[in-house]
Amino acid sequence: MSTENEGNAVPPAPSAPPVPVDAPTASPQGPAPDGSAPTAQLPPVPGTPDQGPAPAAQASGPAGAHQPYGGPAPEGHQPYGGPAPDGSWPPPPAGTPSYGDGAGGAGGGWGAAYQQPAPKPRNGRGGLVAAVLVAALVAGGLGGGLGYTLAKDNDSSGSTTVSASDSGASQVKRDPGTIANVAARSLPSTVTIEAESTSGEGGTGTGFVFDTQGHIVTNNHVVADAVDGGKLTATFPNGKKYDAEIVGHAQGYDVAVIKLKNAPSDLKPLALGDSDKVAVGDETIAIGAPFGLSNTVTTGIISAKNRPVASSDGSSSSKASYMSALQTDASINPGNSGGPLLDAAGAVIGINSAIQSTGSGGFGSGQSGSIGLGFAIPINQAKYVAQQLIKTGKPVYAKIGASVSLEDTTSGAKITDTGAAGASAVESGGPADKAGLKPGDVITKLDDSVIDSGPTLIGEIWTHKPGDKVTITYKRGGQEHTVDLTLGARTGDS
Repeated sequence: MSTENEGNAVPPAPSAPPVPVDAPTASPQGPAPDGSAPTAQLPPVPGTPDQGPAPAAQASGPAGAHQPYGGPAPEGHQPYGGPAPDGSWPPPPAGTPSYGDGAGGAGGGWGAAYQQPAPKPRNGRGGLVAAVLVAALVAGGLGGGLGYTLAKDNDSSGSTTVSASDSGASQVKRDPGTIANVAARSLPSTVTIEAESTSGEGGTGTGFVFDTQGHIVTNNHVVADAVDGGKLTATFPNGKKYDAEIVGHAQGYDVAVIKLKNAPSDLKPLALGDSDKVAVGDETIAIGAPFGLSNTVTTGIISAKNRPVASSDGSSSSKASYMSALQTDASINPGNSGGPLLDAAGAVIGINSAIQSTGSGGFGSGQSGSIGLGFAIPINQAKYVAQQLIKTGKPVYAKIGASVSLEDTTSGAKITDTGAAGASAVESGGPADKAGLKPGDVITKLDDSVIDSGPTLIGEIWTHKPGDKVTITYKRGGQEHTVDLTLGARTGDS
């Protein structure tokens, strides 16, 4: 499926989501247990044939506009409708949806029509700080007292009611498996990130503590504005704010790592789960700053797995991000980007990154929000990317060494006749070349995963690491063939 990032039309969506399993009833909410700190849309990519086309979506980006994926298309890929040099890095398809940015500003992304006032207006695409108006209910006591008196005077049965004392409410302890307990344990390890460019443009997103050294994991599009000399801050639920710097960012994966300056010594990293073991119907808990409302907790279930999703900021020069995503119906909105998607035990199973958009003309016509279709980068993939970024500062991508078409299709990923700038569509000596693949071949499966399009193939390849051996099923001249190959590597986003 494809996602929308800042104002471009999205290609038709390929697959209908699987029927979700009813989520278990959440336990009552309540105060955090003692010792816990209070806390602070995607361009449509066709889905798998067995699931039908995937919906067009939009990244759940930071609350604020974001910087386009910039720079030349990396080697080995092509834009929608055109050749690409390598099946592992195409520029964004035409009409690629944009990341869901929150506050209004240049670009007409998330929040272009959001009218709620912000207490701290900033220049350009300033981060959204939602003003919450609280109505004071001043007549509650009088109304209640009068109602009780009237009932008492007209009650001939002699029955009376007794109200429970709330004196011990703050002492209620939540069981380990409850949502309230998971939230209380996890919130202190999440941060609200504000990114600002040198021109004052920026937005708000979310991140979570990755290790005790002060590394925070988030989305690339959350920090994109601050990449070239901008400013980054991370604020914890207890109000403590830290300046931060970008350690590394990966546009293709849409993952970034930042590091706190003068990080505190008591950081508690969130436990990482195993996204490969997640099942449809599992309960999910999302933490983020939707529309700038920091420390917001929402719940839902895993609605689908391995959902092909692509997203970019919608600019003509942007590059797309691809994922084989976890789909959830937990409420995710602009500003949730980069925040953790947790399982029922509180382990991180994904990074919230995008949501489905209902708008037919992109984000320019109004603010979009959650419709129960959210997408997260599986944590197994994100963990690998984050570790590479911390180690070298650059992402490493797996590749097959062939240019594939990104046209809207359900028949498979077709190797183009030529690559970018007239280069060969199949890299000489690369994995695809060694496996005997040729221009015109249509790849229909990678291992057991059905491939219905170029973007789906890319997303599946990137769930693997360089050096992994995979089985490719393809069609040539109407005949089906199978071949094994070893994935190659490409370092960096360019």
